[in-house]
Amino acid sequence: MILVHYLENSRAHRILWLLEELAVPYEVNVYRRRPDMQAPPELKAVHPLGKSPVIEDDGRTIAESGAIIEYLVQTYGGDALRPRPGTDEALRYTYWLHYAEGSAMPLLVMKLIFSKLPGQVPLLIRPVAGLISNGVSAKLLDPQLANHLAFWESEVSRGGYFAGEAFSAADIAMSFPVETAMSRYAGAADTRNLRAWLNAIRSRGAYSRALERGGLYAYSET
Repeated sequence: MILVHYLENSRAHRILWLLEELAVPYEVNVYRRRPDMQAPPELKAVHPLGKSPVIEDDGRTIAESGAIIEYLVQTYGGDALRPRPGTDEALRYTYWLHYAEGSAMPLLVMKLIFSKLPGQVPLLIRPVAGLISNGVSAKLLDPQLANHLAFWESEVSRGGYFAGEAFSAADIAMSFPVETAMSRYAGAADTRNLRAWLNAIRSRGAYSRALERGGLYAYSET
């Protein structure tokens, strides 16, 4: 049986959700974040980087969200959750599956880091750190986020989902970037099509069952 190493409030929610969509039995090891919000050292025993998600299946240990999603869909999904090969939808599917971690998440991680920067330095220089943080966000990160949000809004308006008119694993991959962007960027409020997409994915039974299995996931309420 598949074992999922699940860190609370993390990208690992997508893996539980995907397994629920595929109706594949699995077990979950839940890890709690430390007070500094970092992953606990126990995850280092699972994978050298100490990150989540990680799955174990048939003697294999597989890390990286995109790689795990591809593996599960190819191994257990058949034709489910991915468009027919050779179609325009299949090309969009592949793009968004890789875009989620390759383009969207680095920007969102930078947004998180700079938002926390003032609280991580000595009290005496916090005003300066705050100015730097606000400046980077205003001049660099927020304009890029606005561009990405507009791109997402346009794409889901074409058919309701990221790869077209049918729900796919690309939507699962994109859920975490969209949900975290909604919580970290004020400009995300004016995204009618994305809000409709969020309502659609959160209404799926598999999404709710994943929350029950994994526990705390703050971004489900953005």
